[in-house]
Amino acid sequence: MVREQYKALPQARLEQCASYFQVEAPPLRSVLLDSPALEVMTDLKRVQAVTIGPDATLAAVSRAMLRNTVRSLLVADEKRCILGIITSTDLLGEKPMHIVGERGVRYEEVLARDIMTPRERLEAITFRAVQNAEVGHVVATLKETGRQHALVIDEDDFGRQMIRGIFSVSRISRQLGTLINATQIATTFAEIEAAIAH
Repeated sequence: MVREQYKALPQARLEQCASYFQVEAPPLRSVLLDSPALEVMTDLKRVQAVTIGPDATLAAVSRAMLRNTVRSLLVADEKRCILGIITSTDLLGEKPMHIVGERGVRYEEVLARDIMTPRERLEAITFRAVQNAEVGHVVATLKETGRQHALVIDEDDFGRQMIRGIFSVSRISRQLGTLINATQIATTFAEIEAAIAH
């Protein structure tokens, strides 16, 4: 009902350390290898993507990962075009020190663009394939590529390719209740079960 007159709402001042609510992710459900793959995918239509610019320092990348409790960040430009992905393995591995030695720069001068996996080297799974897949298929894919993460792509209403989701070895391990070694190549169900049982 439209009123003739509206009263202003009461207001209050913000306290010194007022904060803000964030989307609460539902607790991770336990899965089996034959569970639907979508149950282990971080769906970017439901969870805010965490991105960082290519010129961010490694300290800024590390802070962003800690603040968002993630182990990978999409590297994107100001138009939200994906330039690559950077993971905690990239930060903690040999890449930063290799750049320091190769270019004669300080660690603090190494940027996200220097150690990220660039878009040209990224492979992705189509959302259509994921819709009909099981967790075991995702584990086999991660093992075959030897990677800790896999991107899932879809298209928006205008036909533009979009990253729809991310699979992470650490999340799948938590949901399966067992450690997955993504560097081992396993293709059969029996091999996968044997690999994750150790």
